[in-house]
Amino acid sequence: MATDSRLRLGTRRSPLALAQSGLVARQLERSHPGLSVELVPILTQGDRTKGDLAEFGGKGLFTEELERRLLAGEIDLAVHSLKDLPVKLAEGLRIAAFPKRADPADLLISHDGSSLQDLGPGARVLTGSLRRKALCLQLRPDLTIEPLRGNVGTRIRKWRESGAAGLILASAGLERLGFAADDLEAHSLDPSTFVPAPGQGTLALETTEGGSAAELCGAINDPGTEIVSVAERFVVAAFGADCTLPLAAWARGSGPDRELTLSAFVSTPDGTSWARAEASGVEPVSVATEVVEILRKEGAEEILAGGRSAGPPP
Repeated sequence: MATDSRLRLGTRRSPLALAQSGLVARQLERSHPGLSVELVPILTQGDRTKGDLAEFGGKGLFTEELERRLLAGEIDLAVHSLKDLPVKLAEGLRIAAFPKRADPADLLISHDGSSLQDLGPGARVLTGSLRRKALCLQLRPDLTIEPLRGNVGTRIRKWRESGAAGLILASAGLERLGFAADDLEAHSLDPSTFVPAPGQGTLALETTEGGSAAELCGAINDPGTEIVSVAERFVVAAFGADCTLPLAAWARGSGPDRELTLSAFVSTPDGTSWARAEASGVEPVSVATEVVEILRKEGAEEILAGGRSAGPPP
């Protein structure tokens, strides 16, 4: 049970998860003088699983163990990368806060060019994301996209050893781990073209319904981040998407009661069939509803059905 002086924060054991959770712990302690936040590292099924996550249930494998510990009262809150958190939460749980979002863009790490267009014909690019693969092939069908898993440090090491022209990672992860973009020759990919994953760069603080931890977490909620998160996750829910399908959604705006713009992209994994949509407005669900309607008119359901029937990549 959470108290006014101590919170147990459940986190995955990866370096990035620990860095993110440490950031949240410091924010909570600054917001509540006298509060002590203890990190509780937990090994999840996703961390134990080797190979393609799509074959074993998707990114929910990273969150199920944390949610079980929450419901059992073994931890008071869990910190997730929002893009890994399924839209439908376990009964009795809620997202208590969305801290201010980091840069949602993807980065191309490459010595060969500052953009995908600069890479040579047939260049090899490494990524563990079907969304990134589909976007790469939609923009550059000649590229050779190879799968890659592991934490950020492992991916960078494998890229260096592979001789591949490029590696695509999230900007937020590199920033939170303290990697210097200049040292890595990391180049930001324009999110209006290379649309980010829903929730990329955003953290979610999950607690039980009605617990004291939820009230404490509310102190570091960023209303602008919450608004864009609602819009992006609405698109995910509308298409029943998860990490087995390429879907992107990126919302941006000035904050509460200001206009936001939402861009979205769906594709087959090979990037040959795709649809894009964009809409603006004040109310996030209304804007997201408009985007979903446009995508459906552009054939999004059939595109995603084609991806589902093809199954996960080899």
